[in-house]
Amino acid sequence: MIAIDAHMADLTRVELTWIEGRTEFWIRFGQEVASQILDRNRRHVFFRPGMVFALVRWAANDFGTMMSRLDILRAVAPGATCQTLPCVCPGGEILLKIGGWPKVEAVLRHIDGIEAGGIDLAEVDPDHWRHVGHWMSAGEVPRPYTAARHRAWLRRREIAP
Repeated sequence: MIAIDAHMADLTRVELTWIEGRTEFWIRFGQEVASQILDRNRRHVFFRPGMVFALVRWAANDFGTMMSRLDILRAVAPGATCQTLPCVCPGGEILLKIGGWPKVEAVLRHIDGIEAGGIDLAEVDPDHWRHVGHWMSAGEVPRPYTAARHRAWLRRREIAP
């Protein structure tokens, strides 16, 4: 973790809220470079440009779940074009955007499967997250992310600008 200082302007800030059973925003994966506790229910986490992370947002009221969302984003450099999301400043490149608990739960299971294979989730091919989002939105099962595909992505990343 780095100290909270003037360099924070170059980072993507995510505000996380946890009020048990009401509002639960959390990071499923991604390596934050700093965090700042605001109070017992809220904290900020910070990501460097290019870092990939998953943000899960869930909210309920007395009648049940109001919102279930899972977004996988890539943090952007200062001044770069980005898409905005609540609680993410300035925003990010959205790689996957899914809503509704059944689909969110299915993506979480998919994430668990990749993680079980020993792959760092923040290093997964961004195109795979896009694939998962598109297939899940269409009500279909996405292809698994295999170790062979991951090796191919890492090699491609080495030679691509």
